Amino acid sequence: MTTVMIILSVLFILTTLIPHLPGQHWLIRVWEFPRLQQAFVLAVLSLFWCFWYVDEPVLAAWMQAGCVIAFAYQLIWVIPYTPLWPTEVNQYRGNDDSQTISILTSNVLMPNDNYQALIDLVEQHQPDILVTLESNAAWEAALEVLHDDYPHRLFCPLENLYGMHLYSRKPFSNEKIRFIIEGDVPSMEIWTTINQQDVKIHFVHPKPPSPTENKSAEPRDRELTVVGKEMAKLDAPAIVTGDLNDVAWSPTTRDFRKISGMSDPRRGRGFFNTFHADYPPLRWPLDHVFHSSHFELVHIKRMPSIGSDHFPLLTTLRLKP
Repeated sequence: MTTVMIILSVLFILTTLIPHLPGQHWLIRVWEFPRLQQAFVLAVLSLFWCFWYVDEPVLAAWMQAGCVIAFAYQLIWVIPYTPLWPTEVNQYRGNDDSQTISILTSNVLMPNDNYQALIDLVEQHQPDILVTLESNAAWEAALEVLHDDYPHRLFCPLENLYGMHLYSRKPFSNEKIRFIIEGDVPSMEIWTTINQQDVKIHFVHPKPPSPTENKSAEPRDRELTVVGKEMAKLDAPAIVTGDLNDVAWSPTTRDFRKISGMSDPRRGRGFFNTFHADYPPLRWPLDHVFHSSHFELVHIKRMPSIGSDHFPLLTTLRLKP
């Protein structure tokens, strides 16, 4: 039992340190994701070492100290996304919706054929904008029933898990489908208006670092950097949303927020974990909404499952008068 405890303690102390190694290989970067889960395991290990002080006082002291330090370090990363932290974005509590925009972001999981679940969700909440990720021609055909309510649309159906469809009640202009870094990974951008104020919205879904996708995080990181720099140059309200295939607390997302100057409405409110829908112990926030300082938060909520591995995310923002 002592050997097992040592192995587990050393393993989770190492996985706390691994993300700081040089390199962007997925084996290094993947440990940025489960910080909350690692913190839980480290807390349990710290408690277990209390029972080894009688037989192995020196060993227990060193192991427990390492686990406690690693636990505290993991918490430093995730605690800003709990109610223990001050909110970054002001909460709007009024009733004036003339300045608001609601966006439903949904990674539908391309093989998922539970089209009606998403249709019902849209009809129930009636967001101003719906963006679907991983949507292909089959999803495009199934969602035709939304066309009357969403007359403004932009489609990029693909069969490679990176298709994207945009449905909007609001008119938009200057729409673009861009392949910023990789030729098979699109992003979309539009300009719309909120109470006669021009607003830019950018929708993204870069590939994750993983053994089945990109072995390196470099393409994802480069795309977020490019988008962040573009947002920083804007002198207008702006929103960036989508599945970033990155957690809210990662260095990459932190750098994106610093470069772009955008705010995260989840800070001080909660994790809003959208992935993985089927495995509650292995969940983290992969779907994001960032916005410029022109906005305040009306509402943000993780929606019920639609049969995908991601939960949809509904966010309502209000443009400050």
